[in-house]
Amino acid sequence: MTLATITEPSEPLVAPAIVAAFDGWIDAGGASTAAADRLAEGGEALATFEPDLLYDYRSRRPALDIVDGTLTELRWPELSVRRRRVGGRDILVLTGPEPDFRWRELGNEILELALHLGVVEWMSLGAIPAAVPHTRPVPILANASKPGLLHPDEIQGPQGLLRVPAAALSTIEMAVAASGIPTVGFYAQVPHYVGGAFPAATIALLEHASRHLGVDVPLGSLPEEASGTRARIDAAVEADEDSRTYLARLETIAGEEGGLPSGDELASEIERFLRGQTES
Repeated sequence: MTLATITEPSEPLVAPAIVAAFDGWIDAGGASTAAADRLAEGGEALATFEPDLLYDYRSRRPALDIVDGTLTELRWPELSVRRRRVGGRDILVLTGPEPDFRWRELGNEILELALHLGVVEWMSLGAIPAAVPHTRPVPILANASKPGLLHPDEIQGPQGLLRVPAAALSTIEMAVAASGIPTVGFYAQVPHYVGGAFPAATIALLEHASRHLGVDVPLGSLPEEASGTRARIDAAVEADEDSRTYLARLETIAGEEGGLPSGDELASEIERFLRGQTES
């Protein structure tokens, strides 16, 4: 393997599953990488990937600490796989900044690693901006590589064609699925008007991941953080008449459609999000 340094696990793996989330694209509000970090908390590193081969440091600059006028420490982007035993099985969490380069090569190497470790399933986690109200439960869209992988109440979709700019995570998932390893993905719809972290979406992703994997992942302080975020958004909306009107319209639409957007609606929201990133 040319992109990764591998450390063999300290003990045999039990029904290992890879759970993957990258920051940046399809990580609205940082919800999916926060869920991945919660899953990996306290885990041992099994693989680290060479950042010089994967990242453009001019677009994703390393953080520099300067202490009393002295250059002290550089924090480079880190993409890794961490292993944690949860509920009697092993969860291998692949997370870090979305790579800029070598997506196909990275997908092939991760597939090679998955086969070497005996991975039995793959799960992608993501979060997308959507026209949904923050006052309702966070909607989750799902994908699966074949029928029968999702629970009956999990919504696979959206229906029809959704054509959007691809994510590195999706290209890797497709490489894994092509090998015959079952793959699923869960994507939280984050209200597009929310700035910053949105812990409610992280909780929703963890609940779906926990149920699908058959493990119990403690939420820690996330419920309190979600409650505080909800209170701040409520106060901001209440203070602005236009925001109150807009929220009421979103709640009406969510009630009529069950909170599930069409492919065209999702594509429109994502395009609007991209325009905002370009203009900022």
